[in-house]
This record gives sequence, structure tokens and C-alpha cells, in this order.
Amino acid sequence: MSVTAETEITKSEEWRKATSYTISDEDVARGSTLTGYDQASRDAEYVQTVSLDAIRNFAHGCGNDNPLFCDPAYAGGTRWGSVIAPGMMAGIINAPMRGDPAPDWVKAARKSLFRGIHVFVSGSTWDWYRPIYPGDTLYSFRGQESLELKKSEFSGRSVIQVLRDVKVNQRAEVVAVYKILQVLTERKSAVDKGKYSAIQPAHYTDEDIAAIDAVYAQEEVRGAVARDFADIQVGDALGKMAKGPLTVTDVVCFHAGGYGFVPYKPCVGRLAWQNRQRIPAFYIKNEQGIPDVAQRLHWDPKWAQAVGNPMAYDYGVMRENYLYHYLTDWCGDDGVVLHVHDEIRKFNYIGDTQFITGEVTGKREENGRNLVDVAVRFTNQRGEETMKATAVIALPSAGRPVLYPDVPADLAERAARMMARHWELGRRS
Repeated sequence: MSVTAETEITKSEEWRKATSYTISDEDVARGSTLTGYDQASRDAEYVQTVSLDAIRNFAHGCGNDNPLFCDPAYAGGTRWGSVIAPGMMAGIINAPMRGDPAPDWVKAARKSLFRGIHVFVSGSTWDWYRPIYPGDTLYSFRGQESLELKKSEFSGRSVIQVLRDVKVNQRAEVVAVYKILQVLTERKSAVDKGKYSAIQPAHYTDEDIAAIDAVYAQEEVRGAVARDFADIQVGDALGKMAKGPLTVTDVVCFHAGGYGFVPYKPCVGRLAWQNRQRIPAFYIKNEQGIPDVAQRLHWDPKWAQAVGNPMAYDYGVMRENYLYHYLTDWCGDDGVVLHVHDEIRKFNYIGDTQFITGEVTGKREENGRNLVDVAVRFTNQRGEETMKATAVIALPSAGRPVLYPDVPADLAERAARMMARHWELGRRS
């Protein structure tokens, strides 16, 4: 069905309301005032304190079977002495951090800001400073790093927004800094353009599936076999990994593994009703007249078509976790992924398959660490580049262990202050 087809959902008054929101100059001006303001995150994610089960379930929800994340007996014999969490899991772990209330000017700026505007995750940047162990609780403080108005070919007016999350453990140590690139688009324009209406669902023969299975069969987890820095050459290939064909089951497993997407998490019954009272604009009636989450475009093809796509598609963070899986399979237990920057170029539709390839682009010694620069590319079955990324990986050499970098002093001090305030407010309550 094309995006212009007359489905019940596109003919409904509910749909017309949902696609009528626009990005105003006033919203952009108010949103810009929030740049640089950080606040303690009160979000209570599905995972707040990490357990062995939570780590394994999250890894499996991304299709990651690396025993360093999934097998306590195996992981106990590594340099880490335990299962550790995939670094990107920090993005879905959060316990409420107590902090001072937002000032009135912030509340005024946020009120109904970009109401009804659709949000796409377009990429991210990660920097990691220490591992996450079972028993760790993560908190965060966050803010907007930048906001820019742009003209989008897909949806008319759009806003490019960079958000920054600083992830801190119960010892007030900075674990990671997560910067999220979001594109805010006008739903109405997205439907009118119909840019992607010619894209057809993928279909596979038995031979096609066998070819994908052959990629899975040759994938290697480096694991306990150390990848030595001295053996790496610029131009070395990182191997090939497959992810897909993407199914709705994959999206469900990603949520079941712990991805909550607070405050817009899918929820059930009275919890869904409570969420609908809090953020009514996020709930759009389906063709049966039932209010449901706007993010169902990741599994509901009719709603995906209503907002301008021919099919449902993945979350961008799913591919980011596929990327981390690919990198950690390559670098082995003794290597450490320190930095990742990714850019999501195209949608990964239900039925699409991603083939991940990469190569070494540089190697260097810096601050006592042996660093390897890599470039990674995601290509779908149509031969289109859907995501590209760069990463910095620290590798051991001649038995010298890999060290994480030091946290920038100003950031470490800010994290210590935020956590001190968290504990102080806890004692008062």
C-alpha cells in the first residue's frame, strides 16, 4: 500500500489532527533558550540497577550472544572478572536522580514545546570511561547541547537537536557521555511529500535466506583471543556481520530486552491510561478508534504510512547497538570501545537486511593507549548505505592492558556535585 492510499486511518479526523502540527518560529526561539541547561533526570527506566539477567536480556534483544555479556562462567575468567554490560546499555539504564526543580523560565520554555512534532533519531556520539558491572545503578543529568532550524527534503521544516546525557554510577563516577542527534519533523509535510512511496517491501527466496545465513555462519566472536595492536594494519577489514531480515519480532525483542524510551514507553492498562492523561498528544487513535502510542510506526504499517513511510521501520538505537555488537566481536575481551560516532542515513524497514562491514583507517599511540580508528558501513539488500560510523578502539599490546581514558576534570566535578545533591535531598526526604 502506498502512502497516498485511502486507509481508514488517513481519512479519520484523529489522523488529520495528528498531522496538522507545525514547527513555529516561537517554538524554535523557546527551544533555543534551553541550550546549555542541565537537569537531573527523574526518569525511572525499566532497568535502573543492573543484574546479570538484565545484561543478558538486553544483549539478546540486540541479537548479541557475546559470552562476555551473556555467560557468567566464561566472563569470570576474563580480565573483567565478571559479566559486564555492553557499553550502549548505559543509554537504557536510569534511576531517578534527585535534583533542584527547574526554574520558571525553563518550565515556560518547555511547555507544549514542539507539540505533536515527529522525532527521528538521526545519529549519536558516545564516549565511555568505565565498564558497567552487575549491581551498578546508573543516574544521569542531561540537557540540550544545540538546536538548529533546517529545511528538510522529507518533511518541509525541521529542527536538528543534539541532546547530551551524562551517565553516572552510584559511586559518582562518570560511566559514559551519550549525545543524541534528533530530527524533529512536521508530520503533515511528511505525508504530502510521499518521498519514500516507491519503496517496496523486501521479498526473499530460499536462496536469499541461505545467503544471509551463510554470513551468520562465518561471523566470529574474537573473545579470549587477544587482538594485538602490533598486528593491526591500516586497511585491515573487520569482517562482515548480518542483521536481519528485520521483523516486528525484532522490535518486540528490543523492547523486551529493556528499551523503554521513557517518557514515551509502551505500557499497558491503567499505566497506559495514566500516561495518556500526562501526554495526550502522544496517543493517536488507530483505525479502530483506540488511542495508541505514536511510536507504533515501528510496528504498525498503517500508522507508518500515515506519517509518510511505506512500511514500519526500526529504532535508530537498534542499529547503534548492532554497531557495538560488531565492534566488540572484533576487538575481543581485552579491547575496549572508547568512542563511537554514527550517522543514520536511511530507514531500516521491516523486511530489510543490514550487512555490516568495516576497515581500519588509522592506528596511533596516545596517552599511553594503543588506539585504532575504524570506519563502519551498514548496507541493505538494495545496496543502499543506511548508516555509517567511526569508532576509536583501544587494543592491548605485548601484554600491556587497555586503560580507559580519564574523565575530563570539569565533567567529573559536575557529576560529583550532582550526585552529592542527589544524596543530600534523599536525606531530607
